[in-house]
Amino acid sequence: MTAAPEHAPKMAQASFAERIGPWMPVLLVPVLCVLGFMAIPNTSSWLTLTVSGLAMGMMIFIMASGLTLVFGLMDVINFGHGAFVSVGAFVGISVLLVMGHMTEAPSLMLNLLALLVAVVGAMIATGAMGYAFEKVIVMPVYGHHLKQILVTMGGLIVVEQLIIVLWGPEEIYINRPEALKGAITFAGAALEKYRLVAVAVGLIVFGAMRYVLRRTKIGLIVRAGVQNGEMVEALGYRLRLVFVGVFIAGSALAGLGGVMWGLYQEVITAHMGNQAMILIFIVVIIGGLGSVEGCFIGALLVGLMQNYVAFLEPKAALISNIGLMVAILMWRPMGMIPVVKAK
Repeated sequence: MTAAPEHAPKMAQASFAERIGPWMPVLLVPVLCVLGFMAIPNTSSWLTLTVSGLAMGMMIFIMASGLTLVFGLMDVINFGHGAFVSVGAFVGISVLLVMGHMTEAPSLMLNLLALLVAVVGAMIATGAMGYAFEKVIVMPVYGHHLKQILVTMGGLIVVEQLIIVLWGPEEIYINRPEALKGAITFAGAALEKYRLVAVAVGLIVFGAMRYVLRRTKIGLIVRAGVQNGEMVEALGYRLRLVFVGVFIAGSALAGLGGVMWGLYQEVITAHMGNQAMILIFIVVIIGGLGSVEGCFIGALLVGLMQNYVAFLEPKAALISNIGLMVAILMWRPMGMIPVVKAK
């Protein structure tokens, strides 16, 4: 009769730990912001760096979200993902250059409309490219990770050379739309207008992905396919078509990220996607392979860490995110919010 009360607190304690466990990674973002404020006592500098870090993180998330979706559902290690980032940047910027009369106008609405048209064009181009990439390169090597790495890396090299053929080998310097240039002053801090737009776009993409995955039938099929693909097929759903659709969506998101990243850096090159893949893979790994929420948190951590450390010690910025990845993997080897598949 006395055994039950003794065990009850332990059960309650375990239950509480299980409830708060998944939310612990979410606390890392505000904790990092507080640590940044303690290290950078100047409020205006800290606020500027924080907004810059969030903007950078949002753009990394947009580029990485497609890769984490593809890996989570299809178990495909796509080293060619950077090619979609580069193609998206070149297509989107080319559209913006054609619409120069709108980007040079001092109207925010016209500038945002031009940016929207460029983004849609880039997503259509990279989505179509993703369909061909999956059919020709990825489909023959399903289930073979080593071959996936080799052939997708080869695809990346080929696409980079095609970009050089079509747009030339030189770096292309670009100007942001007129209304998105400059900064606004808030609490003594200079907040760049474009970075505020990048934060808004990242939040919209994250919200849309969560809604689709959590609230729609196709999202249910995708999540069920991640957990147990054989059962989904046994229920009559054509998981192969879902695979293709996810790959196209992931490629289109990479194109969107490419446009945003190119305007962020104000220069585009054929190799920009390949260079961004380092940060993208760090985000995907520490977030938990296949986890959109983990990818989002990881991207914010990477963006904030990069900006804080670059301000405090520029030489250490190159290794700061590697250190972040090591620390998180020592804490949670499967990533912050891993997707556990059925065996």
